[in-house]
Amino acid sequence: MGLPNATFFLFFFSFLAFSLPLSARPATFLQDFKVTWSESHIKQIDGGRAIQLILDQNSGCGFTSKMRYLFGRVSMRIKLIPGDSAGTVTAFYMNSDTDNVRDELDFEFLGNRTGQPYTVQTNIYAHGKGDREQRVNLWFDPSADFHLYSILWNHQHIVFYVDDVPIRVYKNNEAKGIPYPKFQPMGVYSTLWEADNWATRGGLEKINWSKAPFFAYYKDFDIEGCPVPGPANCASNPRNWWESATYQSLNALEARKYRWVRMNHMIYDYCTDKSRYPVAPAECRAGI
Repeated sequence: MGLPNATFFLFFFSFLAFSLPLSARPATFLQDFKVTWSESHIKQIDGGRAIQLILDQNSGCGFTSKMRYLFGRVSMRIKLIPGDSAGTVTAFYMNSDTDNVRDELDFEFLGNRTGQPYTVQTNIYAHGKGDREQRVNLWFDPSADFHLYSILWNHQHIVFYVDDVPIRVYKNNEAKGIPYPKFQPMGVYSTLWEADNWATRGGLEKINWSKAPFFAYYKDFDIEGCPVPGPANCASNPRNWWESATYQSLNALEARKYRWVRMNHMIYDYCTDKSRYPVAPAECRAGI
C-alpha cells in the first residue's frame, strides 16, 4: 500500500510544479538585468533575488533588462524610500531607447515629506509623443513593505497595476488616428535619482541630504513577453496568454477597482488640465 501512495504523491507534486505559471520562477537580478550606471550604488541581496538601490550626494543608479520585448507583462515588487523622501524619484518603466520616436511606459514614484502620501506618476509615450501624465496618491505606505507593480501591454490596451489594482488604462485607438506603441520593442528599466527641481510639490520641496543615503529595494523580477530578437511570429501570436480574451479589457472587479482609484486617489489627469490643453487631447476625447 505504501508504494502506490508514494507514487501518487510524486506524480501529483511533479504535475503541480510543471503547472505553475512562469511568473512563479525565482528569477535573480542577473538572469534578466544588468547595471546601466553607478554599479557601486546597486547591491545584490539574498543571492541576487533582491537588490538595493542607493541614492546619495555622489550618485543615483539604474539598471535595465538584457533583452527588449514586444508585448507582454513586466512586474516587480518594490519597497520605496522610507521617511523623508522629498525630491527623490524611484522609476520603473519600459523604453524603446530610440531618440526621436521613442515609446515609453512609466511608473515614477515621487517622494514626499514624512507623513505625506507617496504619489505615483504614470506617463505614456507613443511614437515620440508623451506629456500624458496622471498622478495617484497611493492608499498605503509603500515604504513599509514590498508591493507589486505591473505593466500589461498587448494589442488592445496598456494597463498599470498596483497590487493587481488597475490605476491607469490606455486603450488602442489607432482606428481613430491616435498613436499606440506597438512596433518598437522596449527594454525594462529602473532608476533611483534626484529630481528635487520638480518631483515634490513641483520642486518646492527639496531633498534633505542629511537623511541620505536613501534606499529602495526590489525583488520578484518577472518579465513575460516576446523577446527581440526572437521568434518572428511571437508578437502577433494570439495564443500568447496576454493576448487572450481575459486580458483584452478589464473584468468587472477590475473595473470597479479602477473607478475607485480614479474617484478617491487620482490627484492629476492631463486630460482635464485646461491650462495645458484648452482642447483635450484626442485620446482623452476618444475615451482612454
